[in-house]
Amino acid sequence: MLPTRHRMRTSAQFTTTVRSGARSGRRNVVVSVRMHTGEPSRVGFVVSKAVGNAVTRNKVKRRLRELSASSVRDQPHGMDVVVRALPPAAAADWDELGSDYRAAFTAAVRRAR
Repeated sequence: MLPTRHRMRTSAQFTTTVRSGARSGRRNVVVSVRMHTGEPSRVGFVVSKAVGNAVTRNKVKRRLRELSASSVRDQPHGMDVVVRALPPAAAADWDELGSDYRAAFTAAVRRAR
């Protein structure tokens, strides 16, 4: 579970990260990363209705939240991350979603630096 200080809350935070951050995509997710200084790392999720019904969207969000918690533990300060789930994420198993997230996150961080 992500502590409150590591969660994106406002649309301005999402917009800034998506527009000015580095982006990397895989089959199931697109990850945008924006580096900054002095503030705790924050993570936000975008899971549209195209992914599935409410139960499916919440399942995908829970999985992505758990995967991103490890990223925040590794770097607790200095980055904002927006994870957008794509429709195939609904059918992806845990391992596939995890490998896509980690690959996209690593590539986006590399580009952001």
